[in-house]
Amino acid sequence: MSLEVLIIAIIALMFLRVPVAFALLGPCLAYMLTNGASLGLATRTMLAGINSFPLLAVPLFVLVGSLANRSGIAERMFDFAAAVLGRLRGGLAYVTLGVNVGFSWMSGSSLADAAAMGKLMVPAMVDRGFRRPFSAGLSASSSLIAAVMPPSIPAILYASIALVSTSALFAASIVPALIMVACLAGAIWWWVRGRDDLRGEPFTWRRLRRASLRVIGPAVTPVIILGGILAGFFTPSEAAGVAALYVLVLGLSYRSLTVRQLPGIFVEAALTTASVMLILGASSVLGWVLAREQVPRHLAELLQGVTDNPYVFLILVNIVLLLLGIFIEAGPAIVIAVPILYPIAEAFGVDPLHFGVIVIVNLIIGLLSPPVGGVLFVISGVTKTPLGEVIRGVWPFFIPLLVALLVITFVPALSTWLPGLLGLG
Repeated sequence: MSLEVLIIAIIALMFLRVPVAFALLGPCLAYMLTNGASLGLATRTMLAGINSFPLLAVPLFVLVGSLANRSGIAERMFDFAAAVLGRLRGGLAYVTLGVNVGFSWMSGSSLADAAAMGKLMVPAMVDRGFRRPFSAGLSASSSLIAAVMPPSIPAILYASIALVSTSALFAASIVPALIMVACLAGAIWWWVRGRDDLRGEPFTWRRLRRASLRVIGPAVTPVIILGGILAGFFTPSEAAGVAALYVLVLGLSYRSLTVRQLPGIFVEAALTTASVMLILGASSVLGWVLAREQVPRHLAELLQGVTDNPYVFLILVNIVLLLLGIFIEAGPAIVIAVPILYPIAEAFGVDPLHFGVIVIVNLIIGLLSPPVGGVLFVISGVTKTPLGEVIRGVWPFFIPLLVALLVITFVPALSTWLPGLLGLG
């Protein structure tokens, strides 16, 4: 089997909606068998791909997200954000963005964020007079923050492949995530200007005090995760374990979580982790095939022949990754693209942390793009909104997201400043 046939087979299987892991693994195994490699080598390559210490954090952060989703934390954050922002014109739209940002400090996954927040926020916005496509589009777009803001699972995957510090990449992601929030807030302001009918309830100190007391417990979670990591008290894996225990105790104390629910939550986290690891293993086999065919070297020579300007290189990378994100979800796309593009980025002198943030932001924008667009399907499912309406509501938010991407790409200091300040860069 040739490399061209392999790529065509993978694309065809993905269009047929074959699960990503098997769409990658089947053609790669056929390639290896027809080119003299053994199944034993494929097995060892898969195991080597997931035998990484940073990946220990993945199942624990998945568990944190699952527990937070079931423990009533989202409702408490909603009450607090509504007490602070509700009186603004279009206040509930800002609340939606704010609650997604708050939940992103715990979930690490855009799909988990979309499921939890979409079910809560979209019906509330529709009841307050917002059009359903706008409400669904905003909820979908806001959920992307979770894949950039620590504890970002895509960041853990990038760090394990590029061999950079997970803590440093977490720190590098914070300011870019806030840039995305600012751009989305600007889009909300534009769309709700002049709509006084979209104002929420008047601000009262009593309501704010009550909501503040209810949100203190959940607010400690990001302090444990990010504060513990950046202060050097925990590794990311240890912080994830402590945070999972804390959220579990929190949910049980709120009585929103019961002991009977725990087996289902653990099974859900285990299944999610297993699917991620299977994709990583299959992607490692694809990486072996691409290395055997010297694809990274040929692509590096091609790009260096086109330009010697690092910013032109980054423009080309943005285009390639945006297109890749349309067809492949962020996790497997990182595993496929980073081994190829990272050495080229190093040759162009691009900071590895800056490049990691660029890769993650590009690929998570693909979560809003059909035909794969996982967030689109999640929002459609949990809110009972037709997929066409969700897609129509999402399109206006591509503009602020792409503006944020350009700013992040061409201002490297936004990604490198905080890690340098904390001595992590």
